[in-house]
Amino acid sequence: MPTLETLEKFIAHVESNKHDEAIEIFYTNDASMQENQLPPRVGRDTLVTNEKLVLRKAKSLTSKCIRPVFINGDYVVIRWVFHFDWKDGTTTDMEELTYQLWEGEKIKEEQFFYDPAQRIPK
Repeated sequence: MPTLETLEKFIAHVESNKHDEAIEIFYTNDASMQENQLPPRVGRDTLVTNEKLVLRKAKSLTSKCIRPVFINGDYVVIRWVFHFDWKDGTTTDMEELTYQLWEGEKIKEEQFFYDPAQRIPK
């Protein structure tokens, strides 16, 4: 179960748009991420690489945690709102819930729930 201090540090990293660094620091070596019902991506190195690829496409990014954050033992649910300004001139606004399983002070599993239509840039 994460401490509130660790959870706040994680949220601060994401809100500072250090998504890749947050994965490096706060995820287990064998962590997984899953988009809705798609197969999960597995392994922290894979997760960091994927995150860096997405971030490279963005001209700017705004990341915001919408509180409250829900904690029940090793499980955490966070509501996020993201705004991407892409290098190609388009934008994407996304709102999602993330369902996390923590193993001590690190995230072991994470599943994102969102409307996939939001991923289509405008």
